[in-house]
Amino acid sequence: MSSKNKALFPLALAALGVVYGDIGTSPLYAFKEAMAGHHALSPSPEHVFAVLSALFWSITLIISIKYVLVVLEFDNEGEGGVLALTALAQRVARKAGGITTGVVLLGVFAAALFYGDAIITPAISVLSAVEGISVAAPELSEWVVPITVVILTLLFSIQRQGTSVVGKYFGPVTVVWFLTLAALGLASIAQTPEILGALDPRYALRFALNEPHPAFLMLSAVFLVLTGGEALYADMGHFGKVPVRLAWYGLVCPALVLNYFGQGALVLRDPSAVANPFYLLSPEWFLPILIGLATAATVIASQAVISGAFSITIQASRLGFLPRFRVLHTSDVEKGQIYIPAMNWMMWASVLLLVMEFGSSSKLANAYGIAVCAAMIIDSALCAFVVTHRTMRHRGLLLALLASFLALEGLFLAGNLSKFASGGWLPTAMGISLFILLTTWKRGSAMVAEQRHAIDIPMADFLAAPPPDVPRVAGNAVYLCSDLDLVPTALFHNLKHFKVLHERNIFLHIDTEEVPYVMAADRLKVRDAGNGMFVVSVRYGFRQEPDVPSALALPAAAHLDLNPMITSFFIARSQVVEGPGALPPWRRGLFAWMTRQSEGAAATFHLPPNQVVEVGTQVML
Repeated sequence: MSSKNKALFPLALAALGVVYGDIGTSPLYAFKEAMAGHHALSPSPEHVFAVLSALFWSITLIISIKYVLVVLEFDNEGEGGVLALTALAQRVARKAGGITTGVVLLGVFAAALFYGDAIITPAISVLSAVEGISVAAPELSEWVVPITVVILTLLFSIQRQGTSVVGKYFGPVTVVWFLTLAALGLASIAQTPEILGALDPRYALRFALNEPHPAFLMLSAVFLVLTGGEALYADMGHFGKVPVRLAWYGLVCPALVLNYFGQGALVLRDPSAVANPFYLLSPEWFLPILIGLATAATVIASQAVISGAFSITIQASRLGFLPRFRVLHTSDVEKGQIYIPAMNWMMWASVLLLVMEFGSSSKLANAYGIAVCAAMIIDSALCAFVVTHRTMRHRGLLLALLASFLALEGLFLAGNLSKFASGGWLPTAMGISLFILLTTWKRGSAMVAEQRHAIDIPMADFLAAPPPDVPRVAGNAVYLCSDLDLVPTALFHNLKHFKVLHERNIFLHIDTEEVPYVMAADRLKVRDAGNGMFVVSVRYGFRQEPDVPSALALPAAAHLDLNPMITSFFIARSQVVEGPGALPPWRRGLFAWMTRQSEGAAATFHLPPNQVVEVGTQVML
């Protein structure tokens, strides 16, 4: 076996917990909600066969074909997820001379919707697992919510420590989970093998024709089997396409289908089991073990979503849609393991509020679906946009497939909208609110740049003719520039107040590319502009962490002689004040608040604290 193949199976194992944790816990509640949820169906054989047929073909079409087979091919230099796809679509549109604004807004809205999913997933997953207590010991039902709150609080509390200690157990635990799902399902199917007839799509189609209204309402529950599908695309960069596909086709998909059909077989034998068909599949002696295993699986699924929220926050910040956040690294080995305190505790408060407000997984299911479905639709639309603007093989077939996915997902979205008043409004409102935050920061930052263009000195003029009568002092001054076309604000105020220039002045610009990674060999570009002036460009991908001292230590910057004892970094910190700008007062206030929450450039770019000089400026919007 080649070394490449040897590495494939460990990667597929690692992918199980991270990539499939969310969709892998859906059997806890999805089939139950379809049969006994908000729009309950009678547990008749016709309804059981129709629901299972719809579940199976939804998984096949949306997950097995759309995401695992098609969408994984739309990677941005190996990275997936809606922001990576948006950056790819933007780059493709720019090359084709197309308009990119609509593409960007679509991707940003999908990213905003992701946060709604990120707080509902831990709440519904852990709550549904702990609800097994009420099956094993009904007298302990009142302890379900308190135990859930304790587990979730512990989960968010350990984020600061990172997942390296427990992360190595994620893959093996998830393997045991999926094997257990398959074993429980197989045991039940063996008793009622006729349930396998539900593989026939005609059961679902016949139900839709004969009972269109109940079938339409059923879609919102059926969609629960697909939640987490977008995660496998977002996490492909960590593992690669082949391990993600191997894990899905080799274990995850068969285990899920077997368990769903096992639950259906159980309900055929005992219609009263519809109350909680997942836990009632278990032999009584195994129930405590199953509750513990389910809880572990849902904690792993929640961890994957929390880590995903941290990751997408950093990506949005580096693409200019959020201010800089305080980011702590929890591993000396894995750069991707990060912790954002503000985001972590906001999510914790939101998740606990959901648990205590809704109180059960069935009620929480009403809030689940709209945001995820809308994000899936945006994925399909962006993929179609890339296919349209790129020369690709099988373009016609791809467009036909994507159009079919869009039509099916449109039906799911319409079905989920039936739950809007009973909880679906929550992630929708959250997504819209976050979209306003993201676009406000982008617009406010653009207006600040426009204002600077109007009043600041052009860099080309300054470099061509530096002020001749300004005294020079010994040492190096490194000015961080957001725009290399303009003299940095910090230098402008340095000249205004102190009336001196350093012997050597380095204008440093950090550029975040629309690709996930930039090779170290392409990181740094230094230009000697004469008169002791140097222009330095540092390039990073949107998944990389900018580190200025490390970049300036590269061989390309060796001749700058940046001795720490004689080098100072000058940065400007802005304060937003009222002005004649185009932003309405409420949005200006929001932008000002976000500016105050922003992490300083010194911490973000890892500048040595004892070498940093901050200059305060005012910006009128």
